[in-house]
Amino acid sequence: MTYSLQLYTVRKPLEEDLPGTIARVAQLGFTHVEPYNFVATADALAAAFAENSITAPSGHAPLLSADQDEIFAAAKKLGITTVIDPFIPADRWQNAQDVQKIAEGLNAAAKKGAEYGIRVGYHNHQWELESTINGTTALQYFETLLDPEIILEVDTYWVSVGGANPVDVLTSLGDRVKLIHIKDGPLTTENLDQVPAGQGQVPIWDVIEAAKSLEIGVVEFDDYAGDIFEGIAASLAFLNAGNTNAGKA
Repeated sequence: MTYSLQLYTVRKPLEEDLPGTIARVAQLGFTHVEPYNFVATADALAAAFAENSITAPSGHAPLLSADQDEIFAAAKKLGITTVIDPFIPADRWQNAQDVQKIAEGLNAAAKKGAEYGIRVGYHNHQWELESTINGTTALQYFETLLDPEIILEVDTYWVSVGGANPVDVLTSLGDRVKLIHIKDGPLTTENLDQVPAGQGQVPIWDVIEAAKSLEIGVVEFDDYAGDIFEGIAASLAFLNAGNTNAGKA
């Protein structure tokens, strides 16, 4: 299994010292990261990645609310091959018509992304699971409207917070899921309660096993009450130990 770090996890250190933060992430053992809102910082990130032998297979950017050409051009500069829209507000997931509009927008973004050689995806929060449309969750309904080339990055923590079983959701979404966010905690919306992987209520290994076409597992904390670098290190140690025990190292 290949692991990456969502850089939103270290957003505060990045704002204070971008090169130093990327260097520290590399020292912890990550060779892959997932940048967020990377257009403004593309040059600085590119330099820091080169200095620390870091690659960014995926990145988050607001495809449906910002300039897509700017996003895809910055992604090319950073070597990002999959751009994921990370956030569509809850009020747009309450009925079939609105979900159809989101899917249409993402399908169009994917066609533009293809011109740059970049794949497009979507990342969920809890509200896509809390809303029910045509007898299924809004996320699962949304998946049926997407063009085949679009991928999903399932945040398994938020799936659980939304009241769904992450293993069942991953199974139902099948090969569409190429990335997952790996985070843990008490399954509440209080971000500061999140804990390193393996220390909360998410069945991490069952989740990973259920994602049959998984390419990358992305470690993320939305927030953390302790030292964030210690939390990241603990998550990676848990994942690496599990890989070794499963004979996957």
